[in-house]
Amino acid sequence: MSNSTLSTLPASDRPEVAARLRDALLGAAFTADGLLELLGAPAYAALARSETVPALRATRGDTPLETLVRLFLLQQPVPHARVADVLPVAACVESGWLVSVGTDEVAATVDVRPYGGPDGEDWFIVSDLGCAVGGAGGIGSREEGVVLGVGGASTTLAGITVRTPVSAALDLGTGSGIQALHAARHATRVTATDLNPRALHITALTLALSGAPAADLREGSLFEPVRDDETYELIVSNPPFVISPGARLTYRDGGMGGDDLCRSLVQQAGDRLREGGFAQFLANWQHVEGEDWQDRLRSWVPRGCDAWIVQREVQDVTQYAELWLRDAGDHQGDTAAYEALYDAWLDEFEARKVKAVGFGWITLRRTGSDTPSITVEEWPHPVEQPLGDAVREHFDRVDYLRAHDDAALLAARFRLAPEIIQEQVGLPGAEDPEHVVLRQHRGMRRATKVDTVGAGFAGVCDGTLSAGRILDAIAQLVGEDPVLLRDRTPAQIRLLVEQGFLEPVG
Repeated sequence: MSNSTLSTLPASDRPEVAARLRDALLGAAFTADGLLELLGAPAYAALARSETVPALRATRGDTPLETLVRLFLLQQPVPHARVADVLPVAACVESGWLVSVGTDEVAATVDVRPYGGPDGEDWFIVSDLGCAVGGAGGIGSREEGVVLGVGGASTTLAGITVRTPVSAALDLGTGSGIQALHAARHATRVTATDLNPRALHITALTLALSGAPAADLREGSLFEPVRDDETYELIVSNPPFVISPGARLTYRDGGMGGDDLCRSLVQQAGDRLREGGFAQFLANWQHVEGEDWQDRLRSWVPRGCDAWIVQREVQDVTQYAELWLRDAGDHQGDTAAYEALYDAWLDEFEARKVKAVGFGWITLRRTGSDTPSITVEEWPHPVEQPLGDAVREHFDRVDYLRAHDDAALLAARFRLAPEIIQEQVGLPGAEDPEHVVLRQHRGMRRATKVDTVGAGFAGVCDGTLSAGRILDAIAQLVGEDPVLLRDRTPAQIRLLVEQGFLEPVG
């Protein structure tokens, strides 16, 4: 691999310079909140789309914050004297954060982007110049070793990750280090791996500039850098999951056939997890002619693990190929070359009988149960991030339902989860609704149909009466045999608990 046209990175072994730079950035309000106030919402949002013109217009002054925005976000050369009023220029040039341009200007060697942590922390994500985010305009570089910053996939994974305190966490394919940075908040020890040594270097810079502890950085693919005797309570990965006919770009192309990289990652994670530990991934998977995509994913789950797999989006093969060709900027080059690449992607899919590609989340939890739970579902609807608590609670409910048969459910007490509303659907003026829907306004924001008994049952669950006593009262009210009602209702109660509409009490 050659990085000949990529910029030289700042020294990663100069923590004192990173600390001085961090203090200067914070002192000038070079933070997520500071940027929003300076640029305004439209220009701030445009930066996330790799559009810089609005931010250039908003930084025509000479304040310290405008200087830093032009230097690190917009990658514009700035007069040495202006930068010297804000940063320790000599130290930054010596350690490689800045480089002299011409006789009186300096420029940044990396993109430095403010990032707000979950508890209001002021963090900074380092990436290659012009590669802070991807998008339809391309990433700004076709170098195979380029390191991207924070994109939608990065923040999605960070949001769904379970954030309980752990002693050891593993970030596979760390990239710019965003997952390792999040893990450093609640993990005693963080190990971060990547096939690209440049990514490991940039991860060290991200952690240092964000004031986070250094991670154990290891070069290699997937679990290769992990010793056989090492296990973790948390494994996270936003891997190079793109299903492509080659491995041109290290940051996105796994280099294995089809979705084999994601399958291997999931299957190998089980042996690396400690009891009760979580492994959480973003992934792509093939929809193959004559095969159920849900069965395909169930076959990936390692023995001894519960799993919750959520498909968030499906694209046909033409949409998928176009998305990633644009991501690499291939559409902006020679038309014939673009068409040849496009054709190669479609040839690959046709050979594998792939009709579409799914994208979503995969969560594993190591369990000692003899009856692992595997849930594979499609949920393309809006959700409320962060979802880490909702993911943990899903597996808590799995444990509860596994330990409670129907008789135990009827003896148990439940309460309606917060912010649940009931919707009745039917023709105007009809005496009774055609169906009743319970809808969540938090977490996964699920909606589920229930019958009138289920709606009535959920409505009176306040944790005081057992499910069986509530059903007996409903049976008396509607004139139904209480024994028959007790026989047919546990399945509905189980579903409402599984989906988070009802919470067990005690």
